Amino acid sequence: EDWLYLNLMEREWKRPRQETSVTELGSAGISMADRASIVLLFWTYFETRIERIIRLGLKAMPDALREDVLTRYASVGSRMDRLYQLIYGTTYHKDLEQVGAANLAKFLREVQQRRNDFSHGNPVAITDELVERVVAVIHDEHHAWIRVFNVRISALRQA
Repeated sequence: EDWLYLNLMEREWKRPRQETSVTELGSAGISMADRASIVLLFWTYFETRIERIIRLGLKAMPDALREDVLTRYASVGSRMDRLYQLIYGTTYHKDLEQVGAANLAKFLREVQQRRNDFSHGNPVAITDELVERVVAVIHDEHHAWIRVFNVRISALRQA
């Protein structure tokens, strides 16, 4: 699954840019980032990894209870904050800070907000600059997620 998302983002990044480098939206002349889909793919990829770390913490639950909890906390925001807190006693962002990736915690908040703005009718929320920053941090963000995942596995083994 990870490879698939990374491959899709790489393919989009390598795709030749449009001549104008923006996509015109209607007669208003509003434009959005040519490669906005990279941010959307990245955020979907990120959500799958948050689900993975949440499921790790819920592994001991009966299947029906686990699925009910996941349904109750369906949004990635509620999973990173409230559900993560219930499972691990902290938030995902605080875990990032603990593994030395405080800058990524702040960046992920920004990407989440811009992706939400985009999804709720603001196509210019995802800029070319944000796309470039996402591409620049994918490697570091993935390694930070691995460090957090390893911390959580170790804590569960000790419990």
